[in-house]
Formats: sequence, structure tokens, C-alpha cells
Amino acid sequence: MELKAVRYEVEDRVALITLDRPDRLNAWTGRMHHEYRWCLQQADADPGARVVVVTGAGRGFCAGADAAALEGHADRGGYDPGLPAEVPLPGAGVDERFEADFAYHFGLSTPVVAAVNGPAAGVGLVLACYCDLRFAAEGAKLTTAHGRLNLPAEYGLSWLLPRLVGVGRAMDLLLSSRVILAEEALEWGLVNRVLPAGRLLPETLAYARELASTVSRRSLAETRRQVWLDQHRDVRAAVEAAAPLLEEMMGEDDYREGVAALLEKRPPEFR
Repeated sequence: MELKAVRYEVEDRVALITLDRPDRLNAWTGRMHHEYRWCLQQADADPGARVVVVTGAGRGFCAGADAAALEGHADRGGYDPGLPAEVPLPGAGVDERFEADFAYHFGLSTPVVAAVNGPAAGVGLVLACYCDLRFAAEGAKLTTAHGRLNLPAEYGLSWLLPRLVGVGRAMDLLLSSRVILAEEALEWGLVNRVLPAGRLLPETLAYARELASTVSRRSLAETRRQVWLDQHRDVRAAVEAAAPLLEEMMGEDDYREGVAALLEKRPPEFR
């Protein structure tokens, strides 16, 4: 695919996806969504990519839907996602509940880390929330934004945000559409780390490389899937689902390598 709104590269077992419309603060378009899905699909199928990092070019992460697209929706009196009839399907085949816009993240086998380098508004915040981890630049602004446009909560954020920060705080963000800074988001647990802008991407990539080199790909894949699938299970079902996985994975070469590395006090060399 010819990429026009997104950049994609893989280095040191980390796939870096960069939203690339810096003159528009990486405002979201149908083309960007299509290309982003394609990049996720490529990374998830690539044995040389064990972790994905997504960030924005320039001074913004994603400032929400492009204003021209919003104006077009207003003129038409309805929503048009701007996607072609056939789109890449990252994460497909794991659980039918994950086969919806942005929920496809939950079906991936590869962890996704957001490096929120600037404003994340509306669909930009949605994208960050669907990532497994979020690192943010100092002072980065986050907002749901939809309330200022007479819109409902988008893309299942009403389901996801309470699970990330609790119902009370989620209600605050969803009802008010107020802006919070990265520092407040850190206090809430919405972001995992806050870093100076110049250190954000290098440290996020370093974290991703650490995951890629010290944790087996199978463990990364199964653990993140357990977390998201277990949101729909009770605790007994979660325990019972983990038991056969444990037995299966203890029979693999990477388990024996992990034990050997632990005993020999050296870094593991997972296949």
C-alpha cells in the first residue's frame, strides 16, 4: 500500500507507526484510518515486529477528526467514515466482539504503546485509549471533545474509559469534554508515564525494545489477549482459561530457554 497519511518502519523488533499530517496536528481522516489498520495488520503478521509504538509527527498526536470532514458530515446531516468498502482487518478471528472499529486492537497478538507527543482529542484520544500503554509528553492535552459538537461518546469510549480510570472520572471527561493535561492523566492512571517532549519517543522506543528482548512473543500475545478477553469473563472462567495455556506453553522451547536464562543469569534468547 502507498502510505500518504501514515509512516511505517520496523527496527530492533519494534514497529513504529507515525500519524503523518503534522500541518493538521495529524487530524484523523478515512485514509489515515485505512492506512493505520493496514500498518497494524503488517506488524501483527511480521515475526520481526514484537511491539508496536504509535505516535504523531510534529507537535500533535491526533487532534481528532479533520475539520473538513466534520463540515462534510454537517452538510450531509450524517456520518461518513470515509473508508472504502474493503478495509484491512487487524486482529480478526479472535473474538467477534473485537471486530469493530478500534476494538480490533484487542484481537492483535502484538502489544501497542502510544507515545502521545501532543494534543489527543476526540478520535485521537480514542486511539490512545485502545493502546495497551500510554506514555505522554509533559503538558500534552487530552479531551474527549464530542460534547462540544453535539455528539455521543465515540467508538466505545463509554465502555473503555470507565475500565481505565473508573466510572466517576470517566463521567467527568465524557460529560464535560474538558481538557486535562498529561500530569492529571498520570494521577488518574490514564497514562503510564509523563516525560519531557524530547525524551518521549526515545524512551517509549527503549521500553518497547526492552519488552521485545526480555519477554517472549508468545507470552506478550497471550497475556494481552487474556486481559481483554477476561473483561468479558468472571474470575473462575479466567482461571480456567489460563490453565490449558499454562500447560501448553510450558511445553515450548521458549519456556525451557526462559528457565535456562534465569538459572544462568543471562538474557533470554527467545525464538
